Amino acid sequence: MTEQYYTADPTSASKPVPCAFPYRGYGLNFMTDAGVFSKGELDPGTRLLLDALPDMTGDVLDVGCGWGAIGIAVAKAYPDCRVTMVDVNRRALALCRENADCNRVTVECLESDGLAAVAGLTFDAVVTNPPIRAGKQVIYQMFADAAGQLNPGGALYLVIRKQQGAESCVKYLKTLFTDVEKLDKSNGYWVLRASGPVREESIDEV
Repeated sequence: MTEQYYTADPTSASKPVPCAFPYRGYGLNFMTDAGVFSKGELDPGTRLLLDALPDMTGDVLDVGCGWGAIGIAVAKAYPDCRVTMVDVNRRALALCRENADCNRVTVECLESDGLAAVAGLTFDAVVTNPPIRAGKQVIYQMFADAAGQLNPGGALYLVIRKQQGAESCVKYLKTLFTDVEKLDKSNGYWVLRASGPVREESIDEV
């Protein structure tokens, strides 16, 4: 079984592999590595999520950023955005910083378990391809924290495979947000937009 990528220090041997993809008129180039999600390619869920995003403005948070596909793509396409990227995986964060430099974008990359490192900050958009293997408790806490850290009019954008709990995810999001909509349903993935936070939610019983 492959190593759990939601870990601070991957033990798998480093084997860097390049990856490139276009986004909204820009050609982007990245280095990826073992021990980080989606080595060597842009995974289809992230591709769908990126394609479904509206034009981005203001402060954007990429949660579980991996080697940086989402945050760097947004920063390149929308240079006026202030993009913050967080991940628990130190190898991923090193790649993020390298990839940001390679693509000539300015982003902030922070080591963080969920949203812990940005507690108290607020954002106009939170975007994530959540680390499903970390477990429901972990990713639902990310969603709950995001609900509490959105600016008025802000939204959480995420992608999840239907067979990995998309329907139950929507039900949970509806306890946190007044509006949950499906932006895309294709290839077994659901891209979701959640806005209008209603309250803080305890997930102790999830």
